[in-house]
Amino acid sequence: MTEILFYHLQQQPLEAVLPTLLQKTLERGWRAVVQATTEERLSALDDHLWTFTDESFLPHGTDREAHAADQPVLITLSGGNPNGSQIRFLVEGADLPEDLTAYQRIAILFDGNDVQALALARDHWRAVKEAGHDATYWQQDERGRWQRKA
Repeated sequence: MTEILFYHLQQQPLEAVLPTLLQKTLERGWRAVVQATTEERLSALDDHLWTFTDESFLPHGTDREAHAADQPVLITLSGGNPNGSQIRFLVEGADLPEDLTAYQRIAILFDGNDVQALALARDHWRAVKEAGHDATYWQQDERGRWQRKA
């Protein structure tokens, strides 16, 4: 069964949290797809993953590139899975995939300071639970550490 994780971002922005989660994904030997909803966010994430630390970068590409299927991390606006990812990250309110079971894990990252993002995350939570999936809810504490809340 697919694990579905909700990450309620409060202490750190997406740009601080996503690279760490992607690094852990790659350490597991998994591929990842990150789904955004706007060209601006796609481009910003693409740029950010090359430069988020001075010591390293995350190997990645976008689905606009010729060899998208070869990328260990793929950033997209579409619902496809061209690189055979085991985990799908949904950011900026991206829709749930039609087939949740196509992944080992779905991670939904949302801004806890944005009323619309919270409402959409609640809708996703209800849809996932009504479909019979297990979901966990993670929230950052004051130090930015993740605490399981549900």
